Amino acid sequence: MNAKILLLVIGLVVGGLAGWLTRPQAAEISILGMKVEVQGDKAAAPGDDTMTTGQTQHVAIFAAVGALLGFGIGFIADRRR
Repeated sequence: MNAKILLLVIGLVVGGLAGWLTRPQAAEISILGMKVEVQGDKAAAPGDDTMTTGQTQHVAIFAAVGALLGFGIGFIADRRR
């Protein structure tokens, strides 16, 4: 398997896991069709399986950064061969 693709997938998984573990505490309330989201400074409890829009964005950003780092490291490793 190509080193770029392998490290891209590893970076995506590690970034997503880091985003999941560090997602902010949040509560989402729906009033008359409007959604109001409130976030705290602490990380969410690991047992909390529901995710708000802000938490989803947090995890997605971490996963994207991890994927970019993994791809970059794979590109560098592939060039050195």
